[in-house]
Amino acid sequence: MSDGWLDGNAALITGGGTGIGRAVAERFLAEGASVTIMGRRKEQLDEVAAVASDPSRVHTVAGDVRDTESLHAAVAETVDRFGKLDTLVANAGVWDYQRQLTRLSGAELGTAFDEIFSINVKGYVLAAEAAWRELVKTRGSIVMTLSNASFYVNGGGPLYTASKHACLGLMRELAYELAPKVRVNGVACGGMNTDLRGPEGLGLADRSISASFAKKGPDTPPPPIPLHDSSTDPRDFTGSYVLLASRAQSGPITGHAINADGGIGVRGFATAAGGDHL
Repeated sequence: MSDGWLDGNAALITGGGTGIGRAVAERFLAEGASVTIMGRRKEQLDEVAAVASDPSRVHTVAGDVRDTESLHAAVAETVDRFGKLDTLVANAGVWDYQRQLTRLSGAELGTAFDEIFSINVKGYVLAAEAAWRELVKTRGSIVMTLSNASFYVNGGGPLYTASKHACLGLMRELAYELAPKVRVNGVACGGMNTDLRGPEGLGLADRSISASFAKKGPDTPPPPIPLHDSSTDPRDFTGSYVLLASRAQSGPITGHAINADGGIGVRGFATAAGGDHL
């Protein structure tokens, strides 16, 4: 066991097989926590467990965050394996690849809305419902993966932006409802190089943000954010999760979102209007 900030902590991370979820799982393990990772692809979960320095502190659960029974099973297995649950990281999500309203038909919007909101929003609500009883017992916490799109426009299209605004409101509401026993916070991440996928309803389930990063060359202009030369490695975003999960470091903090977005909030808009092409 390390002398980390999360020694003795037992955590459940949804969407823990890839991207920021996997990075958080690996960081939590390095900080001394025991971790259950949940995701839809068992082979990805097994890969994370296989590279852990102490496999006894990793448990995997294959399941879908849209299914309440899967989430209750993940919570129960965490408690069976580690004796308790201290931290829920609600993280599983999909991106809409900035599909604008004017590029989608009504039928496409309806299908994509149902899918994006069922994963990005309902998945968080159901995870919180499955976990709150155990978190009350440990006076634990929930950490939600938010986004710059939880506060600002054009971090996605209308569906993703609306879903992440909804997650911000959900985080704040649960921080009130679960106080004083359970703290609820979020990390509003900026762009990062991950395997984040798009909705199946738009034919984007096999598209990965990582492919877009791979196409960038030395002559590619930097993204229009103040910290444009900062890393896009998901591991560089994990410190905020550790901080918020640690009782000793953030005991008085709830209902708060840490903006780890490279300074997007102070940049302003890249263009005056988004519809000049219409």
